[in-house]
Amino acid sequence: MISLSFRGSTLMRLHVLGLAGCLLAAHVSALSAQDAAGVSRAIVVGGPREGTTAPEFSLPWANREAVGPTDAPYELWRDRGKTVVLAFYPSDFTKGCTAQMQTFADQYDTLFGSDVVVVGINADSLETHRRFAASLDLPFRLLTDPDQDVARKYGSSSDSGRPRRTVFVIGPDGRVKYRNLQFNALDPRDYSELGSAVQAARDG
Repeated sequence: MISLSFRGSTLMRLHVLGLAGCLLAAHVSALSAQDAAGVSRAIVVGGPREGTTAPEFSLPWANREAVGPTDAPYELWRDRGKTVVLAFYPSDFTKGCTAQMQTFADQYDTLFGSDVVVVGINADSLETHRRFAASLDLPFRLLTDPDQDVARKYGSSSDSGRPRRTVFVIGPDGRVKYRNLQFNALDPRDYSELGSAVQAARDG
């Protein structure tokens, strides 16, 4: 709120009022831009919130051994009763994504455990997924979402054609227990937080 109190000639008053008007217009313009940016961010960080039912989906997959059969895609509903980790990431064979997936593999037992289902998701081809999984000896499947249809359901799509780096933990009841919409592949705190969320989901 702008409050003015002044003395002086009429000309001076008009000058000050004009200046105040410019400042107020700039302030309103800045707020409008901020609101517009806020709307944009709301779209970017959409997707299911914690406590809501995770959107169902079906996607083709590959692992370190082979490309999965086309008539047997990964279907989320089939893992109801288990804790599931969905890891959206931009691209195979890039520095950040390699670091993230390698950490998942190296710390699989402590971060997840044998009873947890982990899947990585991006727009890369199944053959690229197979080679990437084999190069890191990943103990989990990589799913292909070429048009970012599933990424959009989870608020993880981007204008680049590749998903943003996000992570969701889905509990045995099919509800989202945790989400990180800005997962940092190089920050140990994000892995620690993820591990705690997985453990909490497993314990119910």
